[in-house]
Amino acid sequence: MKRAIVIVIDSMGIGAMKDCEDYGDTLECNTLCNVAKAVNGLNAPYFYKLGLGNLGNIKGVAENPGAIAQYGIMKETSKGKDTTTGHWEMMGLILDKPFKVYPKGFPDKIINKFIKETGCKGILANYPASGTKVIEDFHIEHSKTKFPIIYTSADSVFQIAVDIDVIPLETLYEWCKTARSILTDEYNVSRVIARPYHLVDGKPVRIGAKRRDYSVEPFKDSALDIILKNNGSVLGIGKIEDIFVGKGISHAVHTSGNKEGLELTLKAIKNELNLNELKTKKYDINNFDKQFIFTNLVDTDMLYGHRNDYKGYARAIEEIDSYIPLFIEAMSDDDLLIFTADHGCDPTTKGTDHTREQVPILIYSKNIKSGKLPNIDTFSYISNRVLDWLNIKIF
Repeated sequence: MKRAIVIVIDSMGIGAMKDCEDYGDTLECNTLCNVAKAVNGLNAPYFYKLGLGNLGNIKGVAENPGAIAQYGIMKETSKGKDTTTGHWEMMGLILDKPFKVYPKGFPDKIINKFIKETGCKGILANYPASGTKVIEDFHIEHSKTKFPIIYTSADSVFQIAVDIDVIPLETLYEWCKTARSILTDEYNVSRVIARPYHLVDGKPVRIGAKRRDYSVEPFKDSALDIILKNNGSVLGIGKIEDIFVGKGISHAVHTSGNKEGLELTLKAIKNELNLNELKTKKYDINNFDKQFIFTNLVDTDMLYGHRNDYKGYARAIEEIDSYIPLFIEAMSDDDLLIFTADHGCDPTTKGTDHTREQVPILIYSKNIKSGKLPNIDTFSYISNRVLDWLNIKIF
């Protein structure tokens, strides 16, 4: 059975796009290279083998003339620098208009409608903020009032944080669904994000495994839908199901972080997952003859990029590197493995938000010739390669 595996290392950009200043970024943004420099070199021997060091000055990852993978850099065609835009473009959906951002917080018209429709009676914060700091700042008031903590960032997100010992998790999810229904059309918000937390030793700590992303629904069929229509299955690992609102996803499993995502991906490659337990409600795919495994590894972005933690970012890259030989050993001749990213989030530069960057792409199979890829002007190159590998012809 032909299989394609795409692993997105969330936010691991590799150099500013020419239009980055239009998005409030500087030409010095380069998540991967700057992280490597900041820690005085990455320990990533298997990314070296794949050829990652051939893509730029990545301290600790040298150039490798004998790279075993195809390697290149992709530019983004769509307008934006967020998770949804990046992943959608990978699957062939190009946005010519960016999602709206709210650098001064959300206007009263949105907030008042949210309060009325949820019945929450009030909200806290409502400004761009670090997720960890905003819950520290408002936790006591949240506990007293039971008002949700609402915040955004430089990206198009409406984030709702609650202590699940104060507001039930199910209520948080319902509030997010209500916000999602409001934030369409003229408001054009990319994602509503549920940010549950609880107290650990008296300190607010977010619960990553129970985070949920409520994205706007894709405006047309993507490569995922095409795979399903051609007797294939699509397994989303991590927040993939949320990014596509379940559209084109036949099987899905959420993760608490990179370690779990890497382990689940390895089990998927080894055919050790019980797919019957992972079926989504939208589809009933059984006797498929091809498979697409689509993984998002979020820690690089969520835990380290947004928190300016370049040391943690480097450790996350090195952890991913340690799984590469396990993936390769488990792969058959009919498997294609792709590593890439969806945008940047340079933890070494001023600010805590995504950066408008190019992304690396590494493509490995036991049956393809290695070497440098030509210039790639769109992330949609990935969907083209995946469909071609799975022998799906769309023209």
